[in-house]
Amino acid sequence: MVTAALGLLLVPAERAEARKYPVPLDVFGLGTPRPRAAVHAARIPLPKPRPAEAPKALEGALEGAPDEAPPEAEGKPSDQPSADKPAEAASPRKKQASACRLALTEEIAIAPSIPDIRGPGGCGGEDLVRLEAIVLPDKRKVTVKPAAILRCTMASAIADWVRKDMVPLAASLGSPISDLDNFDSFECRGRNRVAGAMLSEHGKANAIDIRAIKLANGQSIGLTDRAISREVRERVLHSVCARFSTVLGPGSDWYHEDHIHLDLAQRRNDYRICQWNVWDPLPQVAPLLPAERPEEAPPREVAAKPEAKEGADDEAAERSSPPEDKPAPKQKAQSSKSATNKPAANKPATKKRR
Repeated sequence: MVTAALGLLLVPAERAEARKYPVPLDVFGLGTPRPRAAVHAARIPLPKPRPAEAPKALEGALEGAPDEAPPEAEGKPSDQPSADKPAEAASPRKKQASACRLALTEEIAIAPSIPDIRGPGGCGGEDLVRLEAIVLPDKRKVTVKPAAILRCTMASAIADWVRKDMVPLAASLGSPISDLDNFDSFECRGRNRVAGAMLSEHGKANAIDIRAIKLANGQSIGLTDRAISREVRERVLHSVCARFSTVLGPGSDWYHEDHIHLDLAQRRNDYRICQWNVWDPLPQVAPLLPAERPEEAPPREVAAKPEAKEGADDEAAERSSPPEDKPAPKQKAQSSKSATNKPAANKPATKKRR
């Protein structure tokens, strides 16, 4: 019994050892089957943990979550629309304000920013504002009528000119300034509105045309009005030519006879143009009624007695008459005798009236 049990235990072990080695000349593999290799669970390498400084969008791509919107970066607005924010409501990235825009505050001018204009042929500009009013140092406002579309630099130059030059001028005239008459500002056109001409500074929002400055008492100071004092117009001339690179007025061409053109055009070597002839005032028209009689004139009664003067003139004329006009002595005697015989009523008159 013991021997049989030992034999049963040894047979499986021998078979197991025999499986390790193939049977010789076993071409078709019909012998003892080959041992199978042990099956182990395959280990799939996992991705490395995400570093702290990696972008959020990469995490969704690696983890297989493309439909999950990446959160916004710290301190920067996201350009991608989120689930609670539709695409059409996504606000565009704001343009950084220029130094001029930061300096032109509401304490200097009421000039809100407007979008850039891109027109044909280079027409338009950037950093544009709508100049509605100029705020004076005493908080009063000078209204620009109508509001002017200008570049920020041009609007700032106009505000500085009004605040520092026109306010003292209006004070010397006895009333503060209230309005600025804007004849033209931005307009996409050529120079002087001539077809095919070079683009005007008005087309670049870099120019303004001004006709008059109005005071609070209702007086209008026309910059080209010859009825206005020459001294006042010359003060305006000197102020604008010192601030702007181009000044065109009467005398430059017939396009600028009724207004003043101002711009900040950039030229080579900072070349400047100031063409404005301040004409003399127009001559006064003679009144329809006669002028009043001066006090030093003689009395009208003396001037109204022409008889005495006429008698003196007749006597002088008789003395200066030629001798042939005088009658002969005989005739004179006969005339004297006849004069004594005839009545005085038939005596002919010798005086002549003029």
